[in-house]
Amino acid sequence: MLSSSSTTVKNLPLKRRLCFLLKLVCFVSSVLIFCEFLIYYVVIFQCRWPDVKGGAHMSEKETSASVLKAIILADTHLLGEIKGHWLDKLRREWQMERSFQTALWLLQPDIVFILGDVFDEGKWSSPQAWADDVRRFRKMFKYPVSTELVVIVGNHDIGFHYEMTTYKVNRFEKVFNFTSGKLITRKGINFVLVNSVAMEGDGCPVCRTSEAKLVALSHKLNCSQQKPNHSNKGCRDVEKLPASKPILLQHYPLYRKSDAECTGEDSAPPEEKNIPFKEKYDVLSQEASQKLLWWFQPRLILSGHTHSACEVLHAGKVPEISVPSFSWRNRNNPSFIMGSITPTDFSLQKCFLPFESRVFTIYCAAGALLVILVLAHVQLLTPPFYFAQRLISKHKAV
Repeated sequence: MLSSSSTTVKNLPLKRRLCFLLKLVCFVSSVLIFCEFLIYYVVIFQCRWPDVKGGAHMSEKETSASVLKAIILADTHLLGEIKGHWLDKLRREWQMERSFQTALWLLQPDIVFILGDVFDEGKWSSPQAWADDVRRFRKMFKYPVSTELVVIVGNHDIGFHYEMTTYKVNRFEKVFNFTSGKLITRKGINFVLVNSVAMEGDGCPVCRTSEAKLVALSHKLNCSQQKPNHSNKGCRDVEKLPASKPILLQHYPLYRKSDAECTGEDSAPPEEKNIPFKEKYDVLSQEASQKLLWWFQPRLILSGHTHSACEVLHAGKVPEISVPSFSWRNRNNPSFIMGSITPTDFSLQKCFLPFESRVFTIYCAAGALLVILVLAHVQLLTPPFYFAQRLISKHKAV
């Protein structure tokens, strides 16, 4: 009996240490699971699809049949083998993958549009590096059969105009089934995909082909919007499309002087807003912008490229939304656009992703608490309770 009791006493410190270690493991695991997984559900769960006119009076069945639910994001900039550090790539790709997969699971969109600059080094990547980037993209942005993914080309995917080649354009088109001047019609809604890098206006082979397709598509759409009793010989043999005015999807924004008029928490920083934009580099040229407005008379334009949010009204009636970057490498508060769209109307709502600064704050607070607990356990730091107790004892002794 005596030997048994002594063994129990000897094992008690070891059991306490193991118990404390288990508590630490549980604490650290909980913080990691929350910051790297659960936080995306907590934040994106708060996002709601916006209502369109008449949508509030429709039944759920009628709404799902007539309203197209679209997610729009831009500038993912998957890092390549040249400039991308492996740790940076691992972190950013995990963040974007978790955000995208969580958004698909919670929001269940009909279609997702990515407005260019999918890759960061597509403009100069080798065939092997390109294949690796595409493989990682497909893993991160995989989607169910109930959702469609449409990807627009950006300057980092095929290079700026002076770097753009037919080989790079065809390589991108082969992977993403993208063609400039392509029309996508869903639920009677017309979306026009534009290779804005090819809107240079200098007659280069890619530019010439791209503009010819856009002009032909413009003719089809304009014929489709004419009234049945309107006689136009040029439209007699043209394929009829839904009469809905189109929505333009492109990477470069239409021409604007700067971001000076842009507002919102995810607009450009104050020190950058008044910097003038360079035509054909930051935005499309005035000539190319006027062409697109004249050819298509769109009801909405969605663009990326600037990494910051902006709303512009062209010609006093055509709204353009610049979608901010989806990558934490480009901003602390990434977001995407949720759009409820019908053939005659649309409503947009922004959905912010977790702020990286807040995640970092949680990690710092958890780390500080962890250090305090460890020091208190090994009695290098006197817990406040015992410290107060000692002060009381000394006071009584006096």
